[in-house]
Amino acid sequence: MSWPWWIVAAMVLAIAELFTGDLIFLMIAVGSVAAAAAAFLGAPILLQALLGGAVALLLLTFVRPLALKMLRPLSETVTNTAALVGTGGMVVERVHAQDGRIKLGGEIWSARPSDPTLDLAPGTSVQVIRIDGATAIVAPKES
Repeated sequence: MSWPWWIVAAMVLAIAELFTGDLIFLMIAVGSVAAAAAAFLGAPILLQALLGGAVALLLLTFVRPLALKMLRPLSETVTNTAALVGTGGMVVERVHAQDGRIKLGGEIWSARPSDPTLDLAPGTSVQVIRIDGATAIVAPKES
């Protein structure tokens, strides 16, 4: 009659998970539930522990990485001006060391070349190297 102890262990682990949020304690808690099921069906204590450990190990190895990837996609999403880096645009007004204009994502942006000696004529395809304030720093796009 060890199944209640496995359930208590699972609840304690689930509560610990609430404080960490890294899904490790949750996977071990599910292993404890598997051990409780084995105990309820009358399996010996050694088999209960082996089953619980195996389930927890499988969940930690295969399920946890997928669950973390699904739970944390927003932290890897690039937004705002950082999303413009690497995108292509078209020069609409001469781009030189002091000023210029490009069309980027349907909008007109002020721009400067990454190499101050460059002078980019209208119609030149460019790639955004970085964003400096409200100015796109660009280089000619390699064909």
